[in-house]
Amino acid sequence: MKIIGIIPARMAASRFPGKPLHKIWGMPMVEHVYRRAALFPGWDGLFLATCDREIAELGEARAWPTMMTSDQHTRALDRVAEAAEKCGIDLDANDIIVCVQGDEPMLHPDMIAAVLKPLQEYPAVPCTVLAITIGDEEQYHDPNILKIIHDRKGDVLYTSRAPIPYCKQFPPATGARRIGGIFAFRSYFLKIFTGLPESPLEVVESCDSNRILDNGYRQRIAPYPSVASFSIDCPSDAEKVEAHMQDDPLWKLYRK
Repeated sequence: MKIIGIIPARMAASRFPGKPLHKIWGMPMVEHVYRRAALFPGWDGLFLATCDREIAELGEARAWPTMMTSDQHTRALDRVAEAAEKCGIDLDANDIIVCVQGDEPMLHPDMIAAVLKPLQEYPAVPCTVLAITIGDEEQYHDPNILKIIHDRKGDVLYTSRAPIPYCKQFPPATGARRIGGIFAFRSYFLKIFTGLPESPLEVVESCDSNRILDNGYRQRIAPYPSVASFSIDCPSDAEKVEAHMQDDPLWKLYRK
């Protein structure tokens, strides 16, 4: 079973234009993502996919495998699907494509292993999503953070920017989880996914995962404990990441 990783990145992010090249400790954000993802040892290929020449030039200067993709994609997974077709690796139906979002500069390699585990253990699972336990109330109420609820088997029921599951007072024991920006698809199912039109709940919540659920398919969570790993949606998130990264052990492995 082959495993490839694709990092989609574009300059025109609605909440933070130009964020892939925003510098954190002097290094562009997307470079943090690529270098940390590259610490995962199981790749058959790791690629940068973008529609912006500035981002492509960074990847090419670092000798990363880099692909230009359409500027018409509004969802990251559609860009990933195009890149998977162009990557030069012949993928069988059950080979795995991992989307590592370009705004996850504090990801850990074991998050990638976690997302792969359900696919490796259960042949019927078509796709997975990293589901990180929410450890504090600020994250629970933050509309920039996508929350996720699932059934007892671990299949996703719904994803929302609202605080779910609802509770009057936030206790960690409520089981609230947030989406981490790492997703994995079997090759055949990524093609099914991108062949579907944007769905109503996907548009309302601005979340690709709801396209899967709206069409009667299932996505399995990859549970992960609460950890100081932050996605970047707005400039204040970048400040938070920079503050936490100074003590981050992975940063010490790849900084120049």
